[in-house]
Amino acid sequence: MSDAIKRRRAVRMGVVTSDKMDKSVVVRVERTVKHKVYKRYVRRSTTFMAHDEKNECRIGDTVEIIESRPLSARKRWRVSRIVRKATGTVKQQSVAAE
Repeated sequence: MSDAIKRRRAVRMGVVTSDKMDKSVVVRVERTVKHKVYKRYVRRSTTFMAHDEKNECRIGDTVEIIESRPLSARKRWRVSRIVRKATGTVKQQSVAAE
């Protein structure tokens, strides 16, 4: 493919919701859409699996992801940059087996 034919890649901004995988994160992207009947704006969210090459993203970070070639069965996005690091530490609750 020549440079003239290459299309512009889609860019999204979202929040990291899971970083449990190796070199992968789950990013939640929120958008507002107008309700067809009630004419009010409602929030809709979509989750994307994104490739995090350096394993530097943590839960709560705001990141920018960019569209890429398929990297696995569900990953089609890469983390291009971390816009804002999460404030403080986010502690996950673990379910104790009783």
